[in-house]
Amino acid sequence: MKNPDVVDHDEWLRARLALLDEEKAFNRARDALSAKRRALPWERVSDDYSFTGETGSFTLAELFEGRSQLIVQHFMFGPGWEAGCKSCSFWADQFNPVVAHLAARDASFVAVSDAPYAELAAFRQRMGWTFRWVSAAACNFSHDYLV
Repeated sequence: MKNPDVVDHDEWLRARLALLDEEKAFNRARDALSAKRRALPWERVSDDYSFTGETGSFTLAELFEGRSQLIVQHFMFGPGWEAGCKSCSFWADQFNPVVAHLAARDASFVAVSDAPYAELAAFRQRMGWTFRWVSAAACNFSHDYLV
């Protein structure tokens, strides 16, 4: 990677202000997109999805753990993989402390992957994670929700 040019303060300031205009436009576009995501209609789920986790099988409804909201994080980890996606793993390192804060706000959290649960469990243990992570290998959940 080539290092950027070194310039005087006035030239740097002009470049920085031009970039700031682009960053503000990007933030406004992202805010508009986020508003559209929040405005998406909810869906009545009629399929009986079955997930496998640490203590057995769970329906989608059971993953809510009695809370009104469920945050599902798709974690890219396919059958036969020795490790999860590097980016997913980076973010997963931050999940453990977040779970309690979400629960305090009436939301449950679960990571979902397509690999069999035994493969997820081995990687989860290796990484020292305790957040809920389930396998969707026995159902069409990931396919149905385009992940």
